[in-house]
Amino acid sequence: MREKKRVKKVEIRAFSPKVDLFFSILIALFAISCLIPFIFVIIISLTGESALTANGYSFFPKEWSFEAYKYIFSGNMSAKIVRSFGITIFVTVVGTIVNATITSLYAYAISRSNFPFRRFFTLFALITMLFVPGMVANYLVMSNLLQLKDTIWALILPLALGPFNILVMRTFFRKNVPDSIIESARIDGASELKIFVRIVLPLAVPGIATISLFAALGYWNDWFNALLYIQNDNLIPLQYLLMKIQNNLDYLAQNAGMSAQISGGLAALPSESARMAIVVISTLPIAITYPFFQKYFVGGLTIGGVKE
Repeated sequence: MREKKRVKKVEIRAFSPKVDLFFSILIALFAISCLIPFIFVIIISLTGESALTANGYSFFPKEWSFEAYKYIFSGNMSAKIVRSFGITIFVTVVGTIVNATITSLYAYAISRSNFPFRRFFTLFALITMLFVPGMVANYLVMSNLLQLKDTIWALILPLALGPFNILVMRTFFRKNVPDSIIESARIDGASELKIFVRIVLPLAVPGIATISLFAALGYWNDWFNALLYIQNDNLIPLQYLLMKIQNNLDYLAQNAGMSAQISGGLAALPSESARMAIVVISTLPIAITYPFFQKYFVGGLTIGGVKE
């Protein structure tokens, strides 16, 4: 009689080694495909303009040069970039703190079952996600009603609260902050503010880190609010300044035939490598910060991403 095969252990949540190897290779290829374009942009920004004109883009340029970065960081341009860089860092840091604070408070309130207006404020957040008032209404509110035009708050307040982050944090609070802990703290005499600061926030670090990363990316990449509300040169953020430099380079390139003087000046400008240097300057600082959030990002997004 044929003996039945004995199964010692069954693991239903794991793939076989071959499947693990396949997915590891697939993810590695995907990661490389994401990194190669950025590395290529860095190489082009360090390529001499004459080599770009003669040979085009290459991973192994025949002439390395820092002329693009010297052009961007030289003379008056250097002072403007440093000032805009400081504005961008200030807006990103302060805006992220404001966004994380308001979002956490709003989401914590509507996540508690004993809050009497939680349905109203949840629907209110959902409505703002579905119906956007438009650019004209936003401009009138910011400029005429709040009188925030040409102030630093015009760069911070428009992105201070987002319905998507509210829903992520609401689900995170419901999953990770049991009502029994809050009730125990109330019995011990803790106030609502003390419960939120001492108990809720330490349990919600992964979720807060996740929405903080979303907010920081939004503030760092934002240039449209500066285009609408900022006319003071001292308040221009880095992204908007780099866009103006890009537009000036395009203008000179399109009008190169107007005079011999402009043509001569344009020939000396590292236009192609300068464009890539602008991409590197605007992308690299925020990309460096991502590894510091990575350990919280997966847990915060997967737990908070489940909608109920």
